[in-house]
Amino acid sequence: MRTLQNSGPPKAIHSSGVVDTRLPLRMLADQAFSRAAGAPLIAGNKARILKDAKENYSEWLYAIKAARKRIHFESYIIHGDETGEMFVEALAAKARDGVNVRLIYDWVGALGTHSHKFWKFLRKNGVEVRCFNRLHVDSPLGWLSRDHRKTLSIDGRVGFVTGLCIGRYWVGDPKRHIEPWRDTGVMIQGPAVAEIERAFSEMWSILGSPVPDDERVSEEEIPVSGNCRLRVVASSPYTAGLYRLDQLIAAIARRSIWLTDAYFLATAPYIQALSAAAADGVDVRLLLPRGGDIPMVSSLSRMGYRPLLESGVRIFEWNGPMLHAKTAVVDTQWARVGSSNLNIASWLGNYELDVVVEDQNFSEKMEEMYLQDLGNATEVVLTSKHRVRVPRREQRRGLRERRGSAGRAVTSLLRLSNTVGAAMTSRRTLGPAEVVVLIASAALLVCVALVAAIWPRVISWPFAIFGSWLAVSLSIKAARLYRKRKPAAG
Repeated sequence: MRTLQNSGPPKAIHSSGVVDTRLPLRMLADQAFSRAAGAPLIAGNKARILKDAKENYSEWLYAIKAARKRIHFESYIIHGDETGEMFVEALAAKARDGVNVRLIYDWVGALGTHSHKFWKFLRKNGVEVRCFNRLHVDSPLGWLSRDHRKTLSIDGRVGFVTGLCIGRYWVGDPKRHIEPWRDTGVMIQGPAVAEIERAFSEMWSILGSPVPDDERVSEEEIPVSGNCRLRVVASSPYTAGLYRLDQLIAAIARRSIWLTDAYFLATAPYIQALSAAAADGVDVRLLLPRGGDIPMVSSLSRMGYRPLLESGVRIFEWNGPMLHAKTAVVDTQWARVGSSNLNIASWLGNYELDVVVEDQNFSEKMEEMYLQDLGNATEVVLTSKHRVRVPRREQRRGLRERRGSAGRAVTSLLRLSNTVGAAMTSRRTLGPAEVVVLIASAALLVCVALVAAIWPRVISWPFAIFGSWLAVSLSIKAARLYRKRKPAAG
């Protein structure tokens, strides 16, 4: 494997004759990153930034057209509009040519985006299509975990990791003067493509029969394409690989941490990590959507602005229709591009995939792009009375907004429960920014109490139905386990 391997700590002999077994700082960082992310550092790659749908979609379609053996495509949302149909036609054409085309989509992401004929057309033309985590009777809450990845790999030759789904929201409508959603992806060539394909193969195996062994590729089989080193961080529920890595990088950053996120609802430890870095003189910046496609998420995100601003973190809100990118660039040394948002759903609940690049040239280009984006953003500041002054929300035009990420409603509920739980148990000190959450929660509980007193069946019936569903679920699983028991020896 083309990864950095440590055969043991390097030794240095000082003038005193004592052998120093301490690792150099960079090697310590590499080791810590690999263990935190659960992803090795892979050398010999070429990585190219792809900005927005114009660059991403054109490269995807070109790579699909050039495919000779296999296409592995994993996308949270594929809309059944003209953009989605363009990709469907391209995939179907390659399947008809004998290329093994495999497609994974998410059940929640697909809701309301197209008709059943959409997938039927693909299957009829030879594309293998699998759906992640449909709602099952025996798993009432299982649907909360989503496949939020957006990846494409072709023949083990080229891979794409991105924040873009497929649909007209990312393209916009020039005739109606509707701007496209702002998003970022990366194209990778080299040994790291094997890790992208491995992540797809693991998900494919979860959903059914595995990818044949003769179609799997190792790093050794892929020629070196450049001098870029990177990690492919394939997260799964409760592994928290990227979460640990994000915290670690925030802790060791010395000059700058520039983040772009679509649905920022970070945990208290991560907010503390950013605040501590800013207080220590690190240039910490957050670029977030102004309104987002779910206003509730933006409102909850703003509730956490005050402690960040007070510690010196600079926050900017995007002036365009929607900022959907999930990127980071730190110290002009590390850069991240992928599907993970800075919230609990992405860090702990979903299947995600990100690329962490350790290359100065790549990071410099990420910084240039970040500064360009700030030219279309407005900074959020604290007033003289330490109140958060948020830019006025502009009137939205054009395309009706819809969800663009997994688990955002779940994340919002988790944030609410975290604040209310802290108030009830006094396990942490609440900040002034959380007063709105407490007032809203109190009002909601009063409403629930009134409904329960006046119309008790409105409250009791949902609990009865859900309790019955849980009982059925447990009974089904118990029956399955019972059938698997081996007969007692007689």
